[in-house]
Amino acid sequence: MTIHVVQPGETISSIAEFYKVPEDRLILENGIPNSNNLVVGQTIVIVYPFINYTVKEGDTLSGIAEMHNVSLMQILRNNPYLSDREYIYTGETITISYDTNKIRTIAIGGYVYSYINKEVLRKTLPFLTFLTVFNYRINAEGDLNNLDDQEIVDMAKEYGVIPMMLVSTLSEQGIGNSEAAYIILNNPEIQDRMINNIINNIQAKGYLGLNQFFQFLTPETKTLVENFIIKMSTRLKSYGLRYTVTITPRTNIERTEVTYESIDYSTISQYTDAMLFLSYDWGYSFGPPASVTPVNILREVINNIIKIVPPEKFVLGLPVIGYDWALPYVPGFTIANAIIPNAAILLAADQGALIRYNEVSAAPYYFYSISDELHNVWFKDARSIDTITRLVPEYGLQGISIWNNMFFFTQMWLVINNLYDILKV
Repeated sequence: MTIHVVQPGETISSIAEFYKVPEDRLILENGIPNSNNLVVGQTIVIVYPFINYTVKEGDTLSGIAEMHNVSLMQILRNNPYLSDREYIYTGETITISYDTNKIRTIAIGGYVYSYINKEVLRKTLPFLTFLTVFNYRINAEGDLNNLDDQEIVDMAKEYGVIPMMLVSTLSEQGIGNSEAAYIILNNPEIQDRMINNIINNIQAKGYLGLNQFFQFLTPETKTLVENFIIKMSTRLKSYGLRYTVTITPRTNIERTEVTYESIDYSTISQYTDAMLFLSYDWGYSFGPPASVTPVNILREVINNIIKIVPPEKFVLGLPVIGYDWALPYVPGFTIANAIIPNAAILLAADQGALIRYNEVSAAPYYFYSISDELHNVWFKDARSIDTITRLVPEYGLQGISIWNNMFFFTQMWLVINNLYDILKV
């Protein structure tokens, strides 16, 4: 696998010719949205098939997979565009395997909302080990809202993916209810009611585990949270269910250093199957322009946490949403607009922007002007995904979990698929 960075004067044709790969395959595998107007600094991933197969009359995907002694999921990962189609066609080429040395097997999780486009979900599921459906909101009485998620749960199982129910006090806008959380943590009767409601819902919908989001984990609430987790874990394990907790470690990022709110996670790690650390607020829409999850900060967080949490229980959260800020940035006033990677590329192409790359944070960014207003965009590209996901084998982590999967980030999955085997259980 080679990550090519577009240079001035290059076209999709010249890049395809240089690497001796078909132009149409290059566009398809990368999901390039601007093949006729490439942006200087844009990434294109070059991969070479090890085994290709030409479809014959009467072939089916399952038959082709059996013929080559590979799983149907591998066929779909190597050719995700097939998930959009009902048929395969005589004479078309399907990639059975790529010429790549995969690093190791990792677990891949992903978050979705219950209203996800089912075509996007169908393309994503072959790449996942776990699917977390966001969000069952819990109130101060221990009651849950209801989600229209049965089809998602059933689809996940069809693709060999473990569906996980997520419970939190977060609103649809991602704002936590600290008052409700505090009431629950201090009332054993409400806790029991909440746990019963969760297990009843898991059994009714067919979930195979729970992912619980803790936003208000502080030194002051640590003991209460630990006691609650022990109680929740004991009940879930009695039903053979998986238990994961998602935590947003609180950090204070200054120009010269990163400081942490010191919390001992060791007890929590003993009672959970995985601890997912997801800090989507670095470079968040209310903050100053910056990368979301800069790799230098991720390293600091990992180094700090694996001193107390076994690496094999550490799951690294990977937000893939970018942001577009209007400048000058005014603290408390400027709010950025979220932007997905392909939209960031199209915007750069439309505005004639030059994409730069910050090596320290492993993130692409650019500036553009519209109506005399200067903007700064930060997002993720193939280099970001390559650098961040390599932290998993480097530190021996369990895997990654992607926030969120409401769109299909073609280039991300191409990179992951060529670096790792994906755990299916």
